[in-house]
Amino acid sequence: MNKVILVTGAARSGKSEWAENLAENSGKTVVYVATATQNPDDQDWQQRIEKHQQRRPQDWLTLCVPVELTATLAQSQTDTCLLVDSLGTWVANFLEIEDVIWENTVKELLETLPLVAADIIFVAEETGWGVVPAYPMGRKFRDRLGILVRQLGNICEPVYLVTGGHVLNLSLLGVPLPSPKF
Repeated sequence: MNKVILVTGAARSGKSEWAENLAENSGKTVVYVATATQNPDDQDWQQRIEKHQQRRPQDWLTLCVPVELTATLAQSQTDTCLLVDSLGTWVANFLEIEDVIWENTVKELLETLPLVAADIIFVAEETGWGVVPAYPMGRKFRDRLGILVRQLGNICEPVYLVTGGHVLNLSLLGVPLPSPKF
């Protein structure tokens, strides 16, 4: 059976580095599943992508998967560790779709996870630790990502929180809430 791990935390907390460490130590072939898309018009964004690329070992395969995450996971091999970075970017790529389509997309992802042959490490941002966004698209993003992270947190083992440069294994320290009913 595959391992499904969730690494969550705030911006610049070190969550991607921790996930990369877990992937590197998995003993499997690592496939980095990048949910971001290149944007040559946004120099800052390009620099962020380049920093992530430079940090990764050269032998890791990188797949750019801004939308078709479920299909990519379903096609994986047993000897592989998929590092999905990040769920926040993946959610952002779907902000324009209707809620019903989004809910079906998430349902399909969650139903596919037990069937995936590879180990999976998800990286997700914690966006709900601040004020409620004053604009509808910000609230939609925060709510969609928050619900997805909670749903994954109920099925992933372990779940890590990275904050302040420290890693906490929430699966050992915390008590899981009952499955959410959204």
